[in-house]
Amino acid sequence: MNKYIKVAYSLYTISDDGDQELVERVSSEHPYQFITGFGMSLDAFEENICELEEGEEFNFVVPAAQAHGPYLEEHVLDLGKEIFSVDGHFDAANIYPGAYIPLMNEDGNRFQGLVKEVGDITVKVDLNHPLAGQTLQFKGKVLEAREATNKELEGVLNLLSGDECECGECGCGHHHDGDGHCGCGHHH
Repeated sequence: MNKYIKVAYSLYTISDDGDQELVERVSSEHPYQFITGFGMSLDAFEENICELEEGEEFNFVVPAAQAHGPYLEEHVLDLGKEIFSVDGHFDAANIYPGAYIPLMNEDGNRFQGLVKEVGDITVKVDLNHPLAGQTLQFKGKVLEAREATNKELEGVLNLLSGDECECGECGCGHHHDGDGHCGCGHHH
């Protein structure tokens, strides 16, 4: 059974010495919504949430290995500046240290990279997830938990196949806005 789940939570990273740092807060006014079984959220997150009922609170820790994996130096690449040229000119307006940039690999998979530095002939890009190597703690509350409807399941299947949703929803409960976003981080 695929469940539709809506949660509000605070996400913390936990350092080796036990210090917590708040990195994300998802309010009940703008909750995180997902359908189980489609890989829309971390497996460990889904496993900890999916058996909870509406109104239940949660507080659990996900080790780095089960979250976004270890931070890998081999995922920091020096890419030729020519890759980032528009009309023959380096795109300095969008490619600068600290910028997250959309990239695509040879298989057509899309992902984000963090520009670490811009050199004379290369751009150093970190392809690690921003939370790679971090132990995560989720504290929050289940706002809604129920069996997903056929319309919601169809919306998720359309989203995962790259199709536009006919119904105007992407299956995660968010409505499309004019720029192709549905509010759950997916583009249509």
